[in-house]
Amino acid sequence: MPDISMTALALLCVAALAAGWIDAVVGGGGLLLLPALLLGLPAGTPAAYALGTNKAVAIVGTSAAAVTYARRAPVDVRTAVRIGLAALAGSSAGAFFAAGMSTEVLKPVIMVVLLAVAAFVILRPSFGTAPATGPAGPRRILAAIGLAGIGIGFYDGLVGPGTGTFLVLALTAVLHLDLVAASATAKIVNCCTNAGALATFAWQGTVLWQLACVMAVFNLAGGTLGARTALKQGSGFVRIVLLTVVFGLVTNLAYEQWWA
Repeated sequence: MPDISMTALALLCVAALAAGWIDAVVGGGGLLLLPALLLGLPAGTPAAYALGTNKAVAIVGTSAAAVTYARRAPVDVRTAVRIGLAALAGSSAGAFFAAGMSTEVLKPVIMVVLLAVAAFVILRPSFGTAPATGPAGPRRILAAIGLAGIGIGFYDGLVGPGTGTFLVLALTAVLHLDLVAASATAKIVNCCTNAGALATFAWQGTVLWQLACVMAVFNLAGGTLGARTALKQGSGFVRIVLLTVVFGLVTNLAYEQWWA
């Protein structure tokens, strides 16, 4: 366990709880959890330890949310796993290229895309609120594997922030899912990508396991509660949270780009 105060530990646990809830509903929990770790760990701690510990915590809440969704929502687990394996390959490729590319160049582009997405969701009130149209055909599944799997997986390895939110949007658009079913499918995909990333961090020895175990208990509770909330409140509620997270992500990226 790193040398941190009880106050800092308590705040990290609260952040893990809230991040688990947000991530289960619509993705984007890392926007809260990772900055909290960067601020809460002792000064001078390499950022790699925050990244590794973040993955060790997040995979617990994501897995809990995935199980909760799978039990209570109509999720095509086979399709989700296929997309997840493609995302695992994509994230590995993205991580390989990340070392030689400046993510600062990509941030303005991502912000424009997110604002366009927000405008689309606002101007299309029915987006993601209609019931799913039934099992997706082979072409739509292949498109989802390409876009949500390889494409967004590559982005996850290259940049990272907002991956869960992008997955929900892509799965809703390509597979014609409602937002609840898209969130459920995204959690299974996230489990695959998180597992690959965590294995890498663990191999590098950059996971603070004792701290991660404590925070993971709260992230587990948040993930389970978030999935149940989304299932109970429905797609309209998820839509509101989605827009909130999108604008939060844009604000965070803008801050990092121009003011940090």
